[in-house]
Amino acid sequence: MLALVQRVREARVEVAGEVVGAIGRGLLVFVCAEPQDGPSQVQRLVDKLLKLRILADDSGRMNRSIVDTAGGLLLISQFTLAADTSGGNRPGFSGAAPPEQGRALYEAVLAEFRARHAPVAAGRFGADMQVHLVNDGPVTIPLTVR
Repeated sequence: MLALVQRVREARVEVAGEVVGAIGRGLLVFVCAEPQDGPSQVQRLVDKLLKLRILADDSGRMNRSIVDTAGGLLLISQFTLAADTSGGNRPGFSGAAPPEQGRALYEAVLAEFRARHAPVAAGRFGADMQVHLVNDGPVTIPLTVR
């Protein structure tokens, strides 16, 4: 699985002008499933993100996790993280899982986060989404979980 994590002061996602998910301070996470992914990648991704120490402690150092701060988590599906631009100017997306598999894995990640942390908000899989955020830092970290 691929993920792009952004530390945010606030973030929200809209679909057709309606806010479908919003958080205050916390993490905005874009997630892309790959064809070889399954339940073990879901668990590893969730474990990593819940323990990732990129939030500020009292001294302003990146030393606290989302669990430590009880911060929000906004999860967005984004197959374009698997873009392959090596063959020209138009990206290819064959590295992303097929839509049915991608949806199932995205929903599994979301369910696992909701079982282990609050608050958790989400976009809508496959929807045309507008994501609004205030990046804190800025801190943006790519993750690959195999």
